[in-house]
Amino acid sequence: MKADVPPSGQPLVELKGISKRYGDLLANDGINLSIEPGEIHALLGENGAGKSTLVKILYGVIEPSAGEIRLEGRPVTIGSPVEARALGLGMVFQHFSLFDELTVAENIAVALSGDWSLSTVREKLGEISGTYGLALDADRAIWTLSAGERQRIEIVRCLLQNPRLLILDEPTSVLTPQEAEHLFTTLDRLSAEGCSILYISHKLEEVRRLCRRATILRGGRVVATIDPRASSAREIAALMVGNAVGDIRTDAPHHPQGETLRVSNLTMPPAGLHGQALRDINLAARAGEVVGIAGVAGNGQSELFAALSGERLADHAETIAINGKPSGTMGIDARRRVGAAFVPEERLGHSAAPTHSLSENTLISHASTEVSRSGFILMNAAKRVARSIVQSFDVRTPEGDPQARKLSGGNLQKFVIGREIIRRPKLLIVDQPTWGVDAGAARLIRQALVDLAREGSAVVVISQDLDELFEVADRMAVIHQGTLSPLRPIGEWTKEAVGLEMLGVAQAEGGVHAI
Repeated sequence: MKADVPPSGQPLVELKGISKRYGDLLANDGINLSIEPGEIHALLGENGAGKSTLVKILYGVIEPSAGEIRLEGRPVTIGSPVEARALGLGMVFQHFSLFDELTVAENIAVALSGDWSLSTVREKLGEISGTYGLALDADRAIWTLSAGERQRIEIVRCLLQNPRLLILDEPTSVLTPQEAEHLFTTLDRLSAEGCSILYISHKLEEVRRLCRRATILRGGRVVATIDPRASSAREIAALMVGNAVGDIRTDAPHHPQGETLRVSNLTMPPAGLHGQALRDINLAARAGEVVGIAGVAGNGQSELFAALSGERLADHAETIAINGKPSGTMGIDARRRVGAAFVPEERLGHSAAPTHSLSENTLISHASTEVSRSGFILMNAAKRVARSIVQSFDVRTPEGDPQARKLSGGNLQKFVIGREIIRRPKLLIVDQPTWGVDAGAARLIRQALVDLAREGSAVVVISQDLDELFEVADRMAVIHQGTLSPLRPIGEWTKEAVGLEMLGVAQAEGGVHAI
């Protein structure tokens, strides 16, 4: 743990009365926040609480409707990210902004202001990498790098501009436990050297480990500023959502029955130039259990989901069996008709049509049920189904039957998962079920997945969130470079062992070895 950074008496950054209005929506409502030099300060809140709006104002992406930003006591106007960087503010976004075909050095150079030659970039990259333990090969192409290495590039790009404040948005969402711990060490060192860090995360144990102050937003307002080390993760989550967040109930009888899904020797070439091939995948999911698939992004999770859902077809029907029926050459609708349901990772544009209403979006997976008859769509029936999903899964909508794009990320995720669960499928396959959603929505979704399994369905959860998998899964495997490890009961795994498998390192007697 790093030592406490004593208050200097003069905040590095101070936000005073920041408000942002979009029509009738007040996204930020008179927010006050201060960040001390060398402090790692957490910004917490549910999806829709106003975090993204606030940091975009601080980074110059959007203009506040009211309020003032002070830097070392001086009022400043930040009109763009270029101006923010010139003032010493850097930001690493949750979704990386890198060009896959360019090298590490080239990606860093194109983002820097001023005249930087590639030789200068390589030299500075070597210095910073060595100083902070952010190992990078300047000449590697981006598409060959892991998620952890890509994040290092984003951080190095910021550090090359000598930031006084570094804003990190969900920085460990795609990292293994080992990579996350390495990041924490780097942040501790930056903090000790006087660099302030604004840390946004849904992972509250990380916040408790790193931060001595946390500002919590709810409904666009500050509801508390606390020392997170003095509160439990559950207490912090309750402040974020406005009520207590309970544990997932998994104590219902767990008696797995016959196999609902059987995958035998599934091998597929990559779908695109930089896709991941699947190699000899073997997998079984039984009625009554949750099977977890862990892995770092880019190791075949998307390809596995596409193969299981029917978005890509296997060469032989027998490669994938659903409810005992050879299904490898069936399309998505045919697999739904034999009892399967699917929730892709990307909720807006893949799981849901953005400009269509919620009732229209029920047709994606309910077209062959009560919402159609003799080839005709029954919109009143579709609306009834949508209302049932909204009520059963606590989907908070701005109006009666809004377009999907008008829902917050967490509420849309509850809707698309509820849309599948309400059908009571025999098999549910879901990719990243709580990606980017808040603690309250995550708990509801995870509980619904466990409940569906305990009612007799087989549930396969593909996730990069190890806490999630340890919370819901009965058995788990790890996918790495398109190869799946054997399934093992969750009690036989530790987070450290999973992390090593995710990195392609297996434990061996007397140490570890690369797979």
